[in-house]
Amino acid sequence: MATALHRGVHAAGSSTSRSRLPQRSLIGRPVPAPSVSIRGITTSWPKWPVMPSPPQYGDYDVLDVSSAMSSYPDPLPVPDSIRRPPYVPANFFTAPIWEHEETTDNSAASKIKLGTRAHERVRAAGQAAAEVLAEVGKLVRPGITTAQLDEAAHAAILRRGAYPSPLGYSHFPKSCTTSVNNVVARELTDLHRPLLSTDIINLDITLFLNGYHGDTSATFVLPETDKQGRDLVEATREALEIGIRTCGPGKLYRGIGRAIDQANNSREFARKHGYGINTQFSGHGIGQRFHQEPWILHHQNTGTEKMSPGDCFTIEPPLVQGMKTRGTLWEDGWTVTTDTGARSAQFEHQVLITHDGVEVLTRLAE
Repeated sequence: MATALHRGVHAAGSSTSRSRLPQRSLIGRPVPAPSVSIRGITTSWPKWPVMPSPPQYGDYDVLDVSSAMSSYPDPLPVPDSIRRPPYVPANFFTAPIWEHEETTDNSAASKIKLGTRAHERVRAAGQAAAEVLAEVGKLVRPGITTAQLDEAAHAAILRRGAYPSPLGYSHFPKSCTTSVNNVVARELTDLHRPLLSTDIINLDITLFLNGYHGDTSATFVLPETDKQGRDLVEATREALEIGIRTCGPGKLYRGIGRAIDQANNSREFARKHGYGINTQFSGHGIGQRFHQEPWILHHQNTGTEKMSPGDCFTIEPPLVQGMKTRGTLWEDGWTVTTDTGARSAQFEHQVLITHDGVEVLTRLAE
């Protein structure tokens, strides 16, 4: 689940009732300052621009603000026997969302000690997340809704004795995040819209198991997705692998963004179709805490921090059709769509720096 950088995530207007949609927070940071929580999303919303389907990017359905929801969905229940992360409000499952207690993630933000029980547990969390993603991904088909996919992810996570990490995180009401077509991140609208045969959809699964989070995502194409959409998805899948190959002890974190940026600019079909990297969202450190340093930038940057054994973080580059990659935050406080209506794709792995390389925790074991 990507974090939103401070710069550039701006709000769009709708007729959604503010009494049912309280202010939300985005976890992120201004670059290069340390991590901050961005609160106080304005209640004065600019007029949402008309977003016709951009023909230069292919044939697909564009999600627009006219489909905005009027209230948050109720969270799916979790048995008391399953351990919850500390940021979940005590009254999250019993009180209306506007009455939820304010909480923070006070888990220890630290490295993973290699070869210890912590290493075993974070590896198990990563594998469990990968299994859930594969299981729910098999359900992606025309006619299914994102609400149904959320229910399936919720059930699959609970069967493994884990807690769905997004559920209750800054009051988020779903157990996984989904992004269809022009949604860059965290769609909370159109939950009951059946997927079309021309859609692409990102499924982002994060779970909390034995005190550690596992986080992964993938973008799926439906049967009649056009060539432009399929090319975007494959380019994004490749971008993630390029980023992973730059990792290792002593390597600069900025090498991840530099390698992805250079590959995206040099790839023949990327030049032809014109893909850009959305710079509003980053990868993040993860372990006992859901989001922590280091913040992983997927574009050219001048950071000086180096990787060292025990560093655990996500790489999750969001690629967008065209070079205008910025997104707009909807009034629900979570959904971000591209300003141009272009499609966005994303893949994510959670990795751990070892003494001699990198372990991909969320790659399914053979």
